[in-house]
Formats: sequence, C-alpha cells, structure tokens
Amino acid sequence: MPVGNSNCLVLTHKVLLPMLYAGVSLKTQELYALVFATRYLDIFFNFISFYNTIMKLIFLGSSFSIVWYIRRHRIVRRSYDKDQDTFRHLFLLLPCLLLALVINERFTFKEVLWTFSLYLEAVAILPQLVLLQRTRNIDNLTGQYVFLLG
Repeated sequence: MPVGNSNCLVLTHKVLLPMLYAGVSLKTQELYALVFATRYLDIFFNFISFYNTIMKLIFLGSSFSIVWYIRRHRIVRRSYDKDQDTFRHLFLLLPCLLLALVINERFTFKEVLWTFSLYLEAVAILPQLVLLQRTRNIDNLTGQYVFLLG
C-alpha cells in the first residue's frame, strides 16, 4: 500500500467538512501531489500487481483532488486562509532536483524522479509548519494531520 494513506484519509475528512479546512496549507498539498506523481510514474512502465496499480491510482487521484478542492471548490476555498499560506514552496523544487541529479542510485530518468520525490517529501511539510506557526490556531484534526505527515 502506498505510504501516506492515513494522511490522505485525514485530509479527505477535512475536505468533507470544509469549515474545518482552515489551517491546511495548499502549498504543502501541491508539493505532496508532486511527490507522489514523480514517485508513482512506474505504474506506466512496470506492472507489479493489480492491487499496487489500483492503490497508486487512487492515491494519485485523491492527492490531486485535494489540491483541486482547495483551489476550486467554493466552500473550501472560502475557509482556506491564502493570506497566511505565503511560504515560497517553489524554491524547494530546485535544490531537491539538483540533489537528485547528483545523489542517486542510477542515473536514469525514472530513478532521478524517484530520488527527487524522496528529497521533496522530506521538506514538503515546511509550508504547513510555517502556516501553523503564523496562525497559531491548531484544531485537533489539523494537529493529527500534521502528526501523521511527520
């Protein structure tokens, strides 16, 4: 089963209850969607099992749907605090990519992207932590979500 399903379940619960969505960083969600998109590229090249493929597709779909909900869904977008979520998350991409190009097991496209996903996952929680520090408002569900990310 893909790593992080418990994170997805907690966040999906937050999507279903949009008023509790305050305190979740869109930028962290975008970084995690990119992490899993680059990590699970092997579903197009390497068949492991039907279960593995289905779980990866479900996980990718749920990760991108969470980003879509925060960006596009009217009720969720209203509860998302864009003014507090100001971490410049795109600055994390280049160092992770450079590190993946330099330190990897084999210098192949698939391996570099997989390594990139590992490095990016290590820092993807930073926007969420900065948001929580700025707002100083941590409800139980957001606290559990951040704990599960860690």
